[in-house]
Amino acid sequence: MKLIFATNNEHKTEEMQAAAGSHFELVSLKAAGIHIDIPEPHDTLEANASEKSWTIYKLCGSNCFSEDTGLEVIALNGEPGVKSARYAGEERAFSNNMDKLLSKMNGIENRSARFRTIISLIIEGKEYLFEGVCDGTIAKLPAGTHGFGYDPVFIPAGATQTFAEMTLKEKELYSHRKKAAAKLVDFLKHLMPGQ
Repeated sequence: MKLIFATNNEHKTEEMQAAAGSHFELVSLKAAGIHIDIPEPHDTLEANASEKSWTIYKLCGSNCFSEDTGLEVIALNGEPGVKSARYAGEERAFSNNMDKLLSKMNGIENRSARFRTIISLIIEGKEYLFEGVCDGTIAKLPAGTHGFGYDPVFIPAGATQTFAEMTLKEKELYSHRKKAAAKLVDFLKHLMPGQ
């Protein structure tokens, strides 16, 4: 089964395909020949994920899904949250986003945070939502070169390394995206037995 994944982020496509395994084949927007940047104007992850998947479904009529992920820091009242990708500005520069986050966290003892992923799946014109959460803490300094986004400053609960210090396989043990994808795969298996 093929599903269009409404993203231009190749890192996300790689993570989602790894999480989904061989149960279905993901087709990125680029691979599907769709060259648009879908806006994320809403104030919740759910609404942004929904916006992206409906945009693609209306455009091409194919079964598709999207996801929106936010880093929610307890001491910052849930920031950066839905604005995670644009925390330091519209250019989506994650080094600037991390700098801003670490600056705001300076001197704060409670470094608890969580990554939250919402997947919006549209099959035959019906939408289904799935959530994955990974609790953890914000490191005092960035570490590691793998992954993307806030991975260098996020240490998942139960680990001693940041996401950026882990291989994709190691990251999957904790990943919010993997948890949401597992719910998606489980749903598709029940929806379409034999796939």
